[in-house]
Amino acid sequence: MKKVLISLSFLTSLGFSFEFNPQLQVYVQALENEAKKQNTNFKAFNYTRGEKIFTSKHIGKKGKLISCTSCHTNDITQKGKNISTGKVIEPISPNANPKRFTKVKEVKKWLRRNFRDVYKRVGTAEEKGDVITYIKKSKIKDTL
Repeated sequence: MKKVLISLSFLTSLGFSFEFNPQLQVYVQALENEAKKQNTNFKAFNYTRGEKIFTSKHIGKKGKLISCTSCHTNDITQKGKNISTGKVIEPISPNANPKRFTKVKEVKKWLRRNFRDVYKRVGTAEEKGDVITYIKKSKIKDTL
């Protein structure tokens, strides 16, 4: 396992990045098309905007100050823990967990649920795309 993580860390440092399967690529393209309709100034999804959405704190649906990092931690290549249930959450970064971002239905479900939990609303197409971009491009931190 340690060899795999070291190999992944090495590949990531060389610029290796997880690529979405064709179904996820179609979904991201649909989000981009929707974002362009909603905002004529929209150019592309943005890592920095996604990071801000993911890390900024808000009064969530349970009345407590939370962010996505409350459960997923600041290092999304590591395991997190659901703050309500205590359940361990596998890394959300597909660069650390290849099982992530493989099914469009699951991605839609968790984006919908997590935006409602943290922001108390549905995310816009631009916000969803920005968060996906942030998660996809997050690198495994070198622990050597």
